[in-house]
Amino acid sequence: MNVSEQPQQKPEPSRTARGKNPRPCSIADALSVVGEKYSLLVLREVFFGVHRFDSIAKNTGAPRDILTTRLRTLVDAGVLERTLYSERPARYEYRATPAGQELRPVLLMLMNWGDRHLAEVPPTVWRHKCGADLEPAVTCRDCGEEVHRRDMTVRFEVPGWSEQGPDDERP
Repeated sequence: MNVSEQPQQKPEPSRTARGKNPRPCSIADALSVVGEKYSLLVLREVFFGVHRFDSIAKNTGAPRDILTTRLRTLVDAGVLERTLYSERPARYEYRATPAGQELRPVLLMLMNWGDRHLAEVPPTVWRHKCGADLEPAVTCRDCGEEVHRRDMTVRFEVPGWSEQGPDDERP
């Protein structure tokens, strides 16, 4: 079986790591992979086309030991792949896997929020192929409409949980 045929291992869910019985949550699970300091900045650099350790370190400001740990986590989780580009000495490049590419909209939305709420002037502006500056929005894949809170309802797939928390803790 070659590498591309091997099933991706999902990272261990983080919900048992903290608290007695925290809410089962894919956000918490995702943060166990990309929530550490510098992880999203590493992805930013990879999306800009920066693939080598030294350049990623310089552009993120991450200490080398911490960057090594973050890269290992992202590779182990199947977000990045590590490719040898020099044998002597052994040096590697990092590229987004298909799972990693799926995080691009997350970074664009986070950047958009930072531009609106934290930056006097947006430091980076992406231009869409239509010629307009990109202003990302979440849309429904089925109908194409922009998604707003008032248009959504939630369904809990884990028994015993509601919007307020675990059913056994309700008054």
